[in-house]
Amino acid sequence: MLKMLGSEKVQLIVILIVSLESAFRWSVTASSSIAQELRIGFSATPETGTKTAFQAVLSDPSRNFSLGFLRVKQKQLALAVLHVASSEALWVANPTHAASWSHTTRLFFNGSLVLSDSETSASWSTASNGDSAVLLNTSNLQVQTRGTPIWESFHFPTNTLVQDQNFTSNMTLSSSFYSLRLGDDFMGLYQNHNLLYWKRSAMEVKAQIKEGQGPIYARVNPEGYLGMYQTSDQKPADVQKFNSFQQTTSFLMLRLEPDGNLKGYYWDGSKWVLDYEAISETCYLPRPCGSYGLCTPGGSGCSCLDNRTLFQPGGCFSDVSGDLCGGEGKGIRTSQSTYWVLRRSGVEAPHKELLRHVTTSSLADCEDLCQNNCTCWGAFYANATGFCYVLDQPIQTLMGTGDESKLGYFKVRKEEGGRNRVWVRVVAVLTVLVVVGIVIVGSGFCLTRRNNKRGLKQEDWASPGPYKNLGSIEMAAR
Repeated sequence: MLKMLGSEKVQLIVILIVSLESAFRWSVTASSSIAQELRIGFSATPETGTKTAFQAVLSDPSRNFSLGFLRVKQKQLALAVLHVASSEALWVANPTHAASWSHTTRLFFNGSLVLSDSETSASWSTASNGDSAVLLNTSNLQVQTRGTPIWESFHFPTNTLVQDQNFTSNMTLSSSFYSLRLGDDFMGLYQNHNLLYWKRSAMEVKAQIKEGQGPIYARVNPEGYLGMYQTSDQKPADVQKFNSFQQTTSFLMLRLEPDGNLKGYYWDGSKWVLDYEAISETCYLPRPCGSYGLCTPGGSGCSCLDNRTLFQPGGCFSDVSGDLCGGEGKGIRTSQSTYWVLRRSGVEAPHKELLRHVTTSSLADCEDLCQNNCTCWGAFYANATGFCYVLDQPIQTLMGTGDESKLGYFKVRKEEGGRNRVWVRVVAVLTVLVVVGIVIVGSGFCLTRRNNKRGLKQEDWASPGPYKNLGSIEMAAR
């Protein structure tokens, strides 16, 4: 075959083959140059001359996951474990304190894995005494001593759990204002650490939770469900099925999203596919319409509890915190000089079953309970049951219903909000002015037509023409 080709062509083919082999060898070397183990003495700083979004320093054996510097807001970085194919961060070392993407930031291993930045005073450490750091093919980062883990990232999750990662009662998933925690026999989603807005009690169908046998834990099972377990029981005490239940998937993860929802996903080889939602209805999320917002189920959008207020993204009034007690003691009657009262029918809390409630004989009694307590921000009354639900938190998004017997009483701090109400008043005034203007112009136009008809009869104009008509309207307007 080579004899049939000229010598120049043979040389060209050889050069091409060598070039391809070199390129292939370079790509393998480049990908395999990332360490699979960090030993004492390791040190790395971010490459300041590039705009790369992620700089890997450690890889797992399968090369599906990497530990490295993740760029945040252009000039900051976080130490993170990424799912390589999707560039999705599964774990972050210190999510509340970012370091700078500069030569002042250094990651090193001295028995502990340490990230420090003198410029921002950000620092984080595993506080361990190991001889190596490795990343497993489960995405678990470990510090080991002679192969035995003494610290691991799976014990310190941020906002994500991956399959086969145990979530225990001393752990918390956090995202924005929300967190996921375990109770004695349930898991719950909380707003601002103490307001429970979603609760899943263990159904105990396959296994019972026994008192005195230790706390429960949760785990994302590769078979496609979120289970709650106790001790080393093989059977779960509770199963929350994913859409992929008992189907083969490549990788599962559970994430607490910024909107407060808990969602499960699986990797299909090219993208993350939504597989589970703890809260499927938007109005049951903690604050889809912001403070003092009203959410109507069925995708009707957001409005304001105060119908004189124009809804804007983020809510109807400014966010507030704390209570209305001021210098007064808990339980003392609130001074009404600090707030005004907003009443609305046809509303209720999206998770009223989780609220504290008492039985009262009337709406007035329910309102008095809240009015006489400076820690209370609002109350709901149901005429049908006589239940009075008390809100001990600043008012967030509430849910609209078609039942006018469900009544709400809410306190609004006087110095908060008002901005949107002013705009509504301005719009109302402008609307009135426009209507008045239309009436005046319409009256003038009618008067002009009458005058024109009268003039035609008197002067017998053959052709008044458009110029004369405009002149008459101008005079009438004057």
